[in-house]
Amino acid sequence: MKKKVILAILVIFLIAFVPLFVLKDAEFGGSDDAGSTVVEEVDSSYEPWATPIFEKLIGGELPGEVESLLFCLQTGIGVGVIAFFMGRFVERKKWMKDEN
Repeated sequence: MKKKVILAILVIFLIAFVPLFVLKDAEFGGSDDAGSTVVEEVDSSYEPWATPIFEKLIGGELPGEVESLLFCLQTGIGVGVIAFFMGRFVERKKWMKDEN
């Protein structure tokens, strides 16, 4: 059972990250690109002060679908953590009622 779970997690990561390295020159547009275009129109001398970590690793921009995937993954992890702690608090109340 444990091997199946580890294999499933490995497959999920491969599905998520292989396209990053295979499709380096893929071009996708999104709200971030539109925002940077407007900033360039307003102030052409503006230079970004930070570069995203994944863009440094793959040597180009992340496709929009991958950015959405990472955002959804982050959201899912956050919801899981919050749900876990909320569940613990509910169970603690049940245990305290049973002790009294």
